[in-house]
Amino acid sequence: MSAEPEIEIEEELPLQELPLDGWHRAKGARMVGFAGYHMPIQYEGIMAEHLWTRAHAGLFDVSHMGQLVFTGEGVDAALEAIIPASLTSLTVGRQRYSLLLDEEGGILDDLMVSRRPDDIYMVVNGATKYDDIGWLIEHLPDEVTMSLLDEHALLAVQGPEAVAALTRLVPGVEQLYFMQCAGFGWEGHALWVSRSGYTGEDGFEISLPAEAAEAFADALCAQPEVKPIGLGARDSLRLEAGLPLYGHDLTPDISAIGADLGFAILKKRREAGGFIGHARVATELAQGAPVRRVGLAIEGKLPAREGAEIFAGAQQVGTITSGGHAPSLGAPIAMGWVDAAHATLGTTLEIEVRGKRIAARVAPMPFVPHRYHRQPS
Repeated sequence: MSAEPEIEIEEELPLQELPLDGWHRAKGARMVGFAGYHMPIQYEGIMAEHLWTRAHAGLFDVSHMGQLVFTGEGVDAALEAIIPASLTSLTVGRQRYSLLLDEEGGILDDLMVSRRPDDIYMVVNGATKYDDIGWLIEHLPDEVTMSLLDEHALLAVQGPEAVAALTRLVPGVEQLYFMQCAGFGWEGHALWVSRSGYTGEDGFEISLPAEAAEAFADALCAQPEVKPIGLGARDSLRLEAGLPLYGHDLTPDISAIGADLGFAILKKRREAGGFIGHARVATELAQGAPVRRVGLAIEGKLPAREGAEIFAGAQQVGTITSGGHAPSLGAPIAMGWVDAAHATLGTTLEIEVRGKRIAARVAPMPFVPHRYHRQPS
């Protein structure tokens, strides 16, 4: 059974290097091109790294992501005119998942935005960060300053034992709940830590100066719970968690409502609008989206990969956008876009793989339950 990731490997040069490039190579990582960077796809193997993260804790280097900071007069209103997040109600130490939409309501990127004591901090996808920066520059007023933290690394430690390992190095992080964030210190360096991640597990993302990244990674991997984990396992983990990957499950052709990301737009913003792309959001909230992102449970052992066609009888009704073997389940799973008429849970479909049809059904996501450390109600 293959656990190969559903990611596009880039071979074109030149590729940029992560702050931890040499560290990854010294750890035996197989390096590949992804999002414009040399990145570690695996160390011991995708299957082993996936299962280790689910049972213990994995260290992921996500320094290719874009870390942006916004300051200036009227920054909340300026950003609310661009993204559908509600920033006026976002208090210090909280973060939200949001989207960057184009004028037609298509998804340009998905992102995380948080309020720090003196600024707004945003993390965008690595493959789109320079396009995102251009879009933001075009639409932000002159009074707002945007800075790219290109001298910072971004690390994620994920898994049920992540909190135990990180707390030894950074006491106090255990007090954070899911989607909370705060500043901490380590060995004289300032850290910005959020309790979040993209594996479905409990865990943290840590922004820190690039010069401190290697020592911090060494300190984390010295903890018995933590091993370095590559891009391949990160992809299979997020697929099991039902989390969409930009450029695959999310594209400018796709809407927030069809993508099942309406939760990212609070009720008052849905009603009041005032952000780029609101017209399509309002229309699809009222009338429904013509296509939907769905999870697919696949019969047998053959995985369906991105681009495979989905059928209801003789009619093509969709396309696979992410797919592969789920190590935690021992079975193939996928995400895809299907016509709304065939998106109901339990609907039986077929996927064309290697010239033959394999049976599938629309299944609830996440495929593996999330284990976030949520604040009690």
